[in-house]
Amino acid sequence: MADKEIKSIDPATLEMIEKAAQDGARVVFERAETMRACPIGDAGNCCSLCAMGPCRVMAPRGKEETVEERRKRVGVCGATPETIAARMFVRKLAAGTASHGDHGRVMAKFFMAVAKGEAPGYRIKDEQKLLQLALDLGVNIGDRSNEAIAVDIGQLLLNEFGKQEGELLFLKRAPLKRQELWRKLGVAPRGIDIEVSEAMHRTHMGTDQEYQHLLNSGVKVALADGWGGSMIATEIQDVIFGTPAPVLSQINLGVLKEDEVNIIIHGHEPQLAEMMAVVSQDAEMIAYAKSKGANGINLAGMCCTANEMLMRHGVPIAGNFLQQELAIVTGAVEAMVVDVQCIMQGLVDTARCYHTKVITTDFRAKIQGATHIEFNEHNAVESAKTIIKTAVDNFVNRGKNVRIPVHKTDMIAGFSHETINYLMGGLFRASYRPLNDNIINGRIRGVAGVVGCNNPRTPHDQGNQLMVMELIKNDVLVLQTGCMAMASAKAGLMVPEAAQYAGEGLRSVCEAVGIPPVLHMGACIDNSRLLIAATAMVKDGGLGDDISDLPVAGAAPEWMSEKALAIGHYFVGSGVFTVFGTTWPTIGSQEVTDYLFKDFEGIYGGMWAFEPDPIKAAHLMIDHIDKKRKALGIDKARERVLYDMAMRRELDSV
Repeated sequence: MADKEIKSIDPATLEMIEKAAQDGARVVFERAETMRACPIGDAGNCCSLCAMGPCRVMAPRGKEETVEERRKRVGVCGATPETIAARMFVRKLAAGTASHGDHGRVMAKFFMAVAKGEAPGYRIKDEQKLLQLALDLGVNIGDRSNEAIAVDIGQLLLNEFGKQEGELLFLKRAPLKRQELWRKLGVAPRGIDIEVSEAMHRTHMGTDQEYQHLLNSGVKVALADGWGGSMIATEIQDVIFGTPAPVLSQINLGVLKEDEVNIIIHGHEPQLAEMMAVVSQDAEMIAYAKSKGANGINLAGMCCTANEMLMRHGVPIAGNFLQQELAIVTGAVEAMVVDVQCIMQGLVDTARCYHTKVITTDFRAKIQGATHIEFNEHNAVESAKTIIKTAVDNFVNRGKNVRIPVHKTDMIAGFSHETINYLMGGLFRASYRPLNDNIINGRIRGVAGVVGCNNPRTPHDQGNQLMVMELIKNDVLVLQTGCMAMASAKAGLMVPEAAQYAGEGLRSVCEAVGIPPVLHMGACIDNSRLLIAATAMVKDGGLGDDISDLPVAGAAPEWMSEKALAIGHYFVGSGVFTVFGTTWPTIGSQEVTDYLFKDFEGIYGGMWAFEPDPIKAAHLMIDHIDKKRKALGIDKARERVLYDMAMRRELDSV
């Protein structure tokens, strides 16, 4: 059962929280105790979009309101609670889409630089995916070089950000029925940046003031994330760095080493991490570390950069979002190297109690008090060496206050769409057919995507573990990305032996294929892989003709980021039932919440739900999966019939 009194279910995290208190180091768990969440903003009842406010329009607690009383509860401009809640919700979607979009834009520019030979040290690693991408986008292959093909692909994808008319190219990957629905509803995104810009304008004071209209426009901006910026980033990263395949590694703070220079890579964009993974093993760098008294260089990941390095290099993961400061608390980290997104400013404050250097590397993101060493992808090797040498030089400053938790767990990561295709069907018959067949015959009840962040307002990792265990126990195959994937890995659920926790049907499939019941599919940007996987299930047949027909569901039990809301909304807009835990940003408006939680299903085939209890949330997902199974006519076990020759002849005559 959920225990809201504990801070975490992870023993390494609890040990480091205790050490931080002893050392006088402030970390996120302490700050969350002293800084209470604002109940008005939390419910979506606070509007701060103009200088006439901020306006608070929350109903009096414990009081039944009449319609007339509700009508009086408006902002200075007359904005109703519904308009305010919808505005703030759509603004969050726009911010999340902008974050993933900016990541995708940087990757598109980087892809062009690699293709033109302007980024020494990088090359195209996955030729097969490059050529498939060319076919998808209508780029001529012929006898042209990979680099020439890549330039054309890069230009097309870069154009997606500034495009003003038409539709995003990757929308054509969705099932035809879904594409037609988007066009009918007017929510097919034209470009990426234009949808973010329009969302910000719509939510400006005095513009769009009908909550249904606002929330439908939010679908358009969110789809520009999932089928736009995020998908572009994932595809490009696979081509340049290699499409992930299953790899064995370890996770948790126990991957740090007492006798080596420990460098944590933290953030979301993999160019720097990719080069540091290579350069850190260079003989010159290892010799330099030994000259400072260390036995080598130990690179470990944090947050989504960790997932990128893990999938492609097997680099171990030190922890997920709420563990970033705790890595420093070990006293064994020479440098925390960060780029963009999910990086706590509190890192610098924590680092003051130890010898750790916090190094910012991206031109868009500096932190007061941190050391800034800007990474230059056009001179990547030297940039990476400079950063690594800065960390190595700091090894001599490591004090005696070092305590590395012993806790670490084996995990297997790297289950990309292509890998699942291969594992299910083999090299020459790669297909989702066996997955669909096992859903149809009932061995696998359905599929769930459990993704998102950690949030100190709920016990760290607990919501994820309770939800995932309940799902696999009920024969639901779980796909995960981001920090929730790490939570399951720490719990030992990402190795084939974890099939023992699954129901009989799911266990039999996992044991036959040799996979865990919980599959690691990448970083949070890689949630687009789940869209592709869902589409592949539709195209393989037998489970309906749209994503909304599938026995699938999504969840983010511990979310905290605007990116998570954008991810959830593009899944809902793609036809997937999605439940969030911890908190929900429109609960202050019953009308807005009902529209998202009820009316959306009739419009998009997918809808939202909010349930902070992870086991109850899991059963909402299971109930939805069962509803879809019933609609498909696969909810009842069918008796196996052994056909004799006469019965076979009768079939042939038909």
